[in-house]
Amino acid sequence: MEETWMSVPEVAEALGLRQRDVRRMLEEHVLVAVRRGENNALAIHSLELVGEPGSMEPLGALRGTLIRLSDAGFDDAEAMDWLVSANGLLGGDRPIDLLRAGNIHGVRRAIF
Repeated sequence: MEETWMSVPEVAEALGLRQRDVRRMLEEHVLVAVRRGENNALAIHSLELVGEPGSMEPLGALRGTLIRLSDAGFDDAEAMDWLVSANGLLGGDRPIDLLRAGNIHGVRRAIF
């Protein structure tokens, strides 16, 4: 999947849900969004979704990781930055890539 930032309406369409369902996913830490762009609109990273167009879903391992980051004191912007930045504790890999590859425990151990 190409890495892009998606709006709430775009994510709702990709998941086949209503926008309010996507907003509930944000509240429940199923997904994380940050404010970006000149409109300061909520944006969700495309790597938070898995599957093919028409049958996409949120990355399953993300919720527990987001909760752990929140418990460690990360706000949403800090959590997003941590997920998409190379991490020395993870061999220079990005946590989001490792979560997508199934290395859930290694990623969660790297959270301070």
